[in-house]
This record gives sequence, C-alpha cells and structure tokens, in this order.
Amino acid sequence: MSAEEGLFVCEAAALLDGGKGVRFPVIAFGHPATGFVVRYDGKPFAYLNRCAHVPIELDWSQGDFFESSGLYLMCATHGAVYAPDTGKCAGGPCRGGRLRPIAVSERDGGIYWQPDDMVRAPAQGGAPEGKVI
Repeated sequence: MSAEEGLFVCEAAALLDGGKGVRFPVIAFGHPATGFVVRYDGKPFAYLNRCAHVPIELDWSQGDFFESSGLYLMCATHGAVYAPDTGKCAGGPCRGGRLRPIAVSERDGGIYWQPDDMVRAPAQGGAPEGKVI
C-alpha cells in the first residue's frame, strides 16, 4: 500500500474503546519518534507520542495512554490530560497545549496512518506493522 493510501498500523480489532493504544514508528520534524493510535467513542484517533508540556512520551507501561476512567489521555510523567478526540489539553501542566494529531483511518478491518509534511514514515521502506504493547 502506498503512503498516499495510508500505512498499516494494526488490525482494527486490536483497539478497544478506552483501552490500550498501539504505537508505531515515525519520523517527526526530522527525528525518530513514535506515534500512537487509540479508540475513543468508537473511532480511532492518532497522535505524535509527545506531551505538549514537556516533549516526552505519554504512555504508561504496557502502552496505556488512557487514565483509569478511560475518558482522557494522560501523560505518565507529569499528569497532563488530553481529550482523546481532539488532543486538546483538558487539565494539568499542558495549559492551552494540544497533542500533535496524525491523520488516521479505519477500513477493511485495519487501521492506517497518513504521513504529512512534519510526520513521515521511517526511511526503511515504510513503517512496519504496529505492535500492541
């Protein structure tokens, strides 16, 4: 599948509402990084795995991006919380910030992400399949 059609992340069934996310490799602003996709309110949402407060990865161990209620994404380091459907800061030290969205789609039983000018696929022949962690 071409980058224009999207790059495979995982099977759609791997994402449960408010459940664990799936990380995938990206090149963000010219540097290796990770993106992640979660399911919220029945839809997939993807973001660069970088807190708006301090540029560190958000996830708790084992790929947990949601806080315990499953209503917000939460930075494991400083407790910044974000609305999963918009990436906007909903509380904590991220005041007015937001997560960097990555275009994502669900089709044919899969989840696919779309590279853009700032978040690209790794150079090694495209992004490998995402992994539930």
